[in-house]
Amino acid sequence: MKNNNHQLRRIFTRREALALFRATGTAMLVVGYIPRKSSEAVLASTTPGCVVSPQQTEGPYFVDEKLNRADIRSDPTDRSVKTGVLLQLTLHVSQVGSNSCTPLVGAIVDIWHCDALGVYSDVTDKSFNTVGKKFLRGYQVTDARGNVQFTTIYPGWYPGRTGHIHFKVRTNRTSGKSYEFTSQLYFDDAISDRIYSQLPYASKGQRTTKNANDWIFADGGEQMLLKLTRNGQGYTATFNVGLQMA
Repeated sequence: MKNNNHQLRRIFTRREALALFRATGTAMLVVGYIPRKSSEAVLASTTPGCVVSPQQTEGPYFVDEKLNRADIRSDPTDRSVKTGVLLQLTLHVSQVGSNSCTPLVGAIVDIWHCDALGVYSDVTDKSFNTVGKKFLRGYQVTDARGNVQFTTIYPGWYPGRTGHIHFKVRTNRTSGKSYEFTSQLYFDDAISDRIYSQLPYASKGQRTTKNANDWIFADGGEQMLLKLTRNGQGYTATFNVGLQMA
C-alpha cells in the first residue's frame, strides 16, 4: 500500500486534484493521513498531509444542544459526571485553498459520543431512555489557529459499533450560506481492548464489534483513526480537519 500511495502522489497533478475537488461537491473533509486505497482520496494541494477523506453518517443520536463547553463529561441538569478513562481531544480545523491549508476561524465544532456503557444522552433507544440528559455533548468555536479542545472520556461500545466519537463542523460564509461536514473518529483496537477490560467499561461484558467488523468503519474509518499519547492515567489526541468549499 505504501507503493500505491507513492504512485498516487506522482499520478495526480495539482491541476487534476483541484479539478476533481470542483467536481465532487461543496464541502469535503481533509485530514493529515494518507489513505490505504488510492480510490478514496487525491491530493488536495501541494501542502503535505492535505488528503481528502469521505464523510461518515451522522447517525441517529445527534442532538443540537447548543452547549458551548470544552469539558463535556458532566450533565448540566444534575451536575453528575461520567466516569471513564480521560481523553483530551484537540481538533485543528483548516480551510483548504489552491496552495495551502489555512486555519478556519469561527467554525462551530460539535462532538458527541456514548458513555462507558454505550449509552447516549437525550435520546430514546430500545435499551435506554435518557431524554433530558446532556452528558458527553458540546461544541467549541475554532480560535485564531483553527483549534478546538475538548475534555471527555474514552467512549464505550454498543452492539454493531466499535468505539467512536461523532463530530460535526459547521461554518457560515459571508453570504450567509452554511456548510456542514459530519464524520467519526476511531481508536486502535489494541488500546480499546485494554481500556474495555477496566471498570466501568468491563461491567458491560466482552465487546462484540471491533473495527474490522464495523460496517461504518469499513467506509474510510482507517483514515479517521486517532493517534493517542499517554497523559497520566488518560490520553491526549490531536486530529487535523480541513474543509474544501466551492
